[in-house]
Amino acid sequence: RAAPRVKHSPGYYRMMLGDFEITARSDGSVPLPVDKLLTNIKPAAIKKALDKNRLSSPLETSVNGYLINTGTKLVLVDTGAAGLFGPTLGKLAASLKAAGYQPEQVDEIYITHMHADHVGGLMAGDTMVFPNAIVRADKQDADYWLSQANMDKAPPAAKGFFQGAMASLNPYVKAGKFQAFEGNTELVPGVKAVATHGHTPGHAVYVVESKGQKLVLWGDLMHVAAVQFESPSATMQFDTDSKAAALQRKRAYAEAARQGYYVGAAHLSFPGIGQVGR
Repeated sequence: RAAPRVKHSPGYYRMMLGDFEITARSDGSVPLPVDKLLTNIKPAAIKKALDKNRLSSPLETSVNGYLINTGTKLVLVDTGAAGLFGPTLGKLAASLKAAGYQPEQVDEIYITHMHADHVGGLMAGDTMVFPNAIVRADKQDADYWLSQANMDKAPPAAKGFFQGAMASLNPYVKAGKFQAFEGNTELVPGVKAVATHGHTPGHAVYVVESKGQKLVLWGDLMHVAAVQFESPSATMQFDTDSKAAALQRKRAYAEAARQGYYVGAAHLSFPGIGQVGR
């Protein structure tokens, strides 16, 4: 009898958005104890929502990144975790290559926020994975997570967040390849950053538009679809400002439902792209 094959296959999903090619890439998935991580919601309500969707905790949770080929620029939004979040992640570079691209081809990298599962893939040990790319993120996130003083003040359980951000970003900073932006900013034609501070001090989403079609890459505006679509007030332990995070989520839901555009989210089941109904 043949032994089961459990090796992860590189995952990507491709679609056109006007003239832009969008490629969702999988970094893998990780089991999260969402019943312990969700806040501002009663345990019974979490269980009811998970049961309704035939899910349970720990919940196998996707980690997605997105590649935008505008025709003139190759833009990567978030880089996955590499080795910073356990052995089941770190597949994003392989997924990128499976989709027909090399890391050296990436021109720009936009970070939604500097948590480990979004920035870890910038580095492979001491080597910059994307040596030709400019990395960009909201200045408030950079000022917060790359501050030694903030790390020194942080409780022991939170120091790893700062260490992961610094290990991933500082080599690009030293190489002159990191450029912060402030608030709502057009980065390349057809792609702009929109401030959605809350989950982290400088969390940003990226709005992609071509030929009248639109995709908004949400980053971590939501984590647990089965719970937070139904109960957007439910927040996460990881939120820096949970009240602001919940407000940003509600605004994002309302706008997406009203305008009917595509959204892509880091932790929706891969490929994490769809449209939101009321």
